[in-house]
Amino acid sequence: MSVVMLEKCRENIQKQLDNVVDFWLKYSHDRVHGGFFTCIGRDGNIYDELKYVWLQGRQVWMYCRLYRTMDRFHKPEILEAAVAGGAFLRKFARVSNSSGQWKCAFCLTRDGKALKVQRTIFSECFYIMAMDELSKVTGDKDMQLEAEQMMEQLIYWVQVDPSGLGRPQLPGEVPINSLSVPMMLMCLVQQITEGRGQEVSQKYKELGIWCVQQILQHIQRAGTAILENVSVDGSELPGCQGRLQNPGHALEAGWFLMLYGAQWGDKEIQRTAIRNFVELPYQYGWDKEHGGLFYFLDVDGHCPTQLEWSMKLWWPHCEALIAFLMAYNHTRKPELLEIFSEVYQYTFSHVSCGTRQRVIFFWLRVSMRKSLFYSPLR
Repeated sequence: MSVVMLEKCRENIQKQLDNVVDFWLKYSHDRVHGGFFTCIGRDGNIYDELKYVWLQGRQVWMYCRLYRTMDRFHKPEILEAAVAGGAFLRKFARVSNSSGQWKCAFCLTRDGKALKVQRTIFSECFYIMAMDELSKVTGDKDMQLEAEQMMEQLIYWVQVDPSGLGRPQLPGEVPINSLSVPMMLMCLVQQITEGRGQEVSQKYKELGIWCVQQILQHIQRAGTAILENVSVDGSELPGCQGRLQNPGHALEAGWFLMLYGAQWGDKEIQRTAIRNFVELPYQYGWDKEHGGLFYFLDVDGHCPTQLEWSMKLWWPHCEALIAFLMAYNHTRKPELLEIFSEVYQYTFSHVSCGTRQRVIFFWLRVSMRKSLFYSPLR
């Protein structure tokens, strides 16, 4: 891929981002109850009024980041939408669990009543991202404090006592290290410490190191596989759970590790990220016959237990686009840019128009964290 073609990619993404933001500003805002609709047809019609906390948090984050970092989105209507979305989250997303700790709902009714709570940390993760980014835009110290307090609760659940998540401890259950958990905690460390100064960076430095150690445990079979689940001591688990691979998660973890390596000047982590978490998942995850990344795989070639394993979802391709462009930025190896081009061509020729809006929206949401992502596009 030439520099000229890379610039055309950037121009296309920029144009589609403008279209996506216009679409969400026009159709997603609930002007009666607050918050955002997320089940929206291509014509703008709402086909389900439920409000998912993951997506509420992501949209608040996105509006704030656009407003804060890109001049053409520094508009009062975008800031107002972010503030209104944050108010809806603060009012309705948090629910108290049996031990009195704050848990975030997974799904809310249109008027904010909690409908479903998951026994995971991920609603809280996106709540933290929204509150922290909103505090950076508005200067609201209470929001920043709230984000950090919920972050401390997540750390406690993950590292000390998970009972607050609501999952019963069953006699046959084996503790596992699931890649998604340290990966998301690393994402939050990068979010909370960005622009906060040395004191905040040092506060979360130990947690960042722990996240890296936990993520690296997923390099298995003498470096030939990234497994989604391993034991807490880093050993391979038996059965389908232990053989599971998720190429999208591995690629996502890869570019988080690259950011970590860039922040702390750790070149070895950057090399490991590119070799094991970017190039390797592409090698085993890319469908060589039809193109695209598989959703799940079994490392031994068995049929995964997830029935949707062979689907080509939009989000793993977003992670691949970010990871390979960032890897190219670090190394300037032309073969990495060629893979970026392959993923780009597949994504924009196969993903439907409506889903492509979510591709651009999600890609820009995560990729705008660090300016280094954009340097090869300038």
